[in-house]
Amino acid sequence: MWRRTYLLLLLVRIYLALSPSYIHPDENFQGPEIIAGQIFGYPNLKTWEFTSSHPVRSLFPLWPVYGLPMLVLQWVWTETGKEAVAPRVIYYALRLLMFILSFVLEDWAIHELVQSPRERKIAVVLVASSYVTWTYQTHTFSNAVETLVVLWSIVMIQRILDHKHRSSLLSSALLGSLVAFGLFNRITIPAFLVPPGLYLVPHFLRKPFSPLVLCSTFILTSILAVAVDSYFYHSSSTESLFQILRSDPTITPLNSLLYNTSTSNLSLHGLHPPYQHLIASLPLLLGPALLLFCYIRKPSLSIISALSATVLLSLIPHQEPRFLLPAVPLILSSVRLPRPGPLRRYWFISWIIFNIILGVLMGIFHQGGVVPAQIWLGQQRQHDAELSKVFWWRTYSPPVWLLGGRELVTVDLMGMKADEMMDRVVGAVHGHKGEEHSSVGLVAPRSSVDLDAWIETTKSTLVFEQMWMTGNHLNLDDLDFEEDGVRGTLERVLGRRGLVVWKVSRNLESQR
Repeated sequence: MWRRTYLLLLLVRIYLALSPSYIHPDENFQGPEIIAGQIFGYPNLKTWEFTSSHPVRSLFPLWPVYGLPMLVLQWVWTETGKEAVAPRVIYYALRLLMFILSFVLEDWAIHELVQSPRERKIAVVLVASSYVTWTYQTHTFSNAVETLVVLWSIVMIQRILDHKHRSSLLSSALLGSLVAFGLFNRITIPAFLVPPGLYLVPHFLRKPFSPLVLCSTFILTSILAVAVDSYFYHSSSTESLFQILRSDPTITPLNSLLYNTSTSNLSLHGLHPPYQHLIASLPLLLGPALLLFCYIRKPSLSIISALSATVLLSLIPHQEPRFLLPAVPLILSSVRLPRPGPLRRYWFISWIIFNIILGVLMGIFHQGGVVPAQIWLGQQRQHDAELSKVFWWRTYSPPVWLLGGRELVTVDLMGMKADEMMDRVVGAVHGHKGEEHSSVGLVAPRSSVDLDAWIETTKSTLVFEQMWMTGNHLNLDDLDFEEDGVRGTLERVLGRRGLVVWKVSRNLESQR
């Protein structure tokens, strides 16, 4: 029974992995956007993490995770004599890769960490049935990569502890490399690994070669990472890489640590109370599984890692649910289910409903039109859309690399006020401040009712032509319960869900 359930959940996972929902801009701009620009020369937007005088994002973990698959695709396309790889193919190939990494490495790690066959079956199904596994873990998040690194680091720690009479040099070597890789991926990884890693101290005192090997692989991997980052961030320098490493190496984890220990810096991204993770992040990620804290099997490295990270990361003023992503499989693999009876039945029902709702929301509808719209715009010559400039309003920032080689000016208006947005579009259409285009594009959610009145009142001077639309788009940032009330807001956001690409041009008939 559990095998059939697991296979069904795998189908759900791969379906949502290949659904183009858009959970957070970081899933594009902290990985694929940069690497696609490096390999294919696509236009791309480098965010502040990469353009700062002290960059906080490392290129080192991006190359094996995203760069290698892109290089393989490029090679395959070249060998078969096809044209350049379409961004659409790259996008879905990366999603498929993240699914495979989740299916193979995450599920395998759970098998390693849970010793009892009976408890292992429950743990595997619990992790596989979580919407976090279906969505966050199959998107190109650095947090998803961190989850895999944390899980396998704990596996290595457990292997070393299970063989106390051996030096476990291979496990120690792998652990050193994993920790270094994880540190250059996200500096939060020590919060997950230091507390369980303390259990290794007695073993290291007995087997001094183990810490020596661990430190050696950690240092070698870190040197390689610093070399990769220094080469990238000093690409315009005339100095050799060796000279750069001697005089001005780029150490992104150190830069990130210095940046994130400044409250003034974090205030730019939003400050939260210390209890944010406890009252918001964990309930959002785990839902009814929070009740299973009463059924923790026994203290283990997994639960120690999850709880210590939750406490330590709560000390940082800026908190987001995805920062606790590795805690989800760690917790779900450390709990038992209630005894058979009404309580277990009610828990199962609530768990299923919770994950279906969040899975559909985050896996299909959340900003689900942004990626398909951008891919369509990149193919606009095939559709004769004749757009040279496109304004995006009240959506997440569109990934520029998905345009491929198409020269199209992308203007992200974010959550700009409606009247300001209208001025920008009108100015572009009528040639305001040197901007003159026969027609411009406007991408906006259908739930933005401000557009209805504007289209009606300007039809004598502007022509709005709907070029493309999808209904699989929800804009949760457009919720306004204070202005529209609960019912009015839900009717507008849910009832008018969707994303539209408008072609806005002058009404030439009115000018005759």
